[in-house]
Amino acid sequence: MPIRLIALDIDGTLLDSRWRLSDANRLAIQEATRRGIEVALVTGRRYDFAVPVAQDLRCPVTMIVNNGGLIRSNDGQTRLKRLLSVEVARSVLEMASKWRNGAAVIFDRPRKNQLILQRLDRDDSVRYAYYSRNLEFIGVVSPIESCLTESPLQVMFSGTVEEMAEIERILLSSALASDIKLASTKYASKDFAMLDVLPPGCTKGSALAEWATLQGLQRNEILAIGDNHNDLEMLEFAGIPVVMQNCVPELKSYGWHETHSNDDSGVAAAIERFALSEAPSCA
Repeated sequence: MPIRLIALDIDGTLLDSRWRLSDANRLAIQEATRRGIEVALVTGRRYDFAVPVAQDLRCPVTMIVNNGGLIRSNDGQTRLKRLLSVEVARSVLEMASKWRNGAAVIFDRPRKNQLILQRLDRDDSVRYAYYSRNLEFIGVVSPIESCLTESPLQVMFSGTVEEMAEIERILLSSALASDIKLASTKYASKDFAMLDVLPPGCTKGSALAEWATLQGLQRNEILAIGDNHNDLEMLEFAGIPVVMQNCVPELKSYGWHETHSNDDSGVAAAIERFALSEAPSCA
């Protein structure tokens, strides 16, 4: 059965290690959309943080952002939104108060104050490099809990791999465990990780499944490409799951198809193999 939807992670997958979009990836995606195949960017990024990537593709794309918390179609209309309750968000921040300088609360807002931090430190090279590209959407509030005047999309923590693992252990062993869903993104070579705290049942995979149902698509009509832990459910749902050569080791244990690295236009190679020609079945 031909592919009708391509689900693409952004960081570590579509973009190279310097956050650039290759010409090969762009051209392959444009050709797919020209043939009537829908392309969805499925990312942990916030909507406006992902928009520049979508615009650089220069073709229509669906946006599944916030690790599945929000879906916007190509016309900019919100098709699905899941929110974390104010009470749960406040409890999460209190439980992980030790790491509040690495905390962020994300809202679905038109422009300003979409992402609230307690502190924005220019000397924090890793975090500031990410946030500095999106300053127009960021607000700083102390204490950060005071920003919770409405339900957010999520709470996010960033820091070392071990710090995020410790927060994960605390939250999963707490009374909140059934009220949240955690999504982890790890970059072991940089000792940097992000932990997204989402509404229960909210994943890239669940959002992709809901969108597929709305579009009348079957799983075997979907190609998904990813590289990190938060891509797992998306890859499990897709009929044709493909992992990047540079993906985290755990994803390679599933025996899925593997494409080139993100520095070698692996997305283009996968699209050409599985969507622009007949796709073999995945063992």
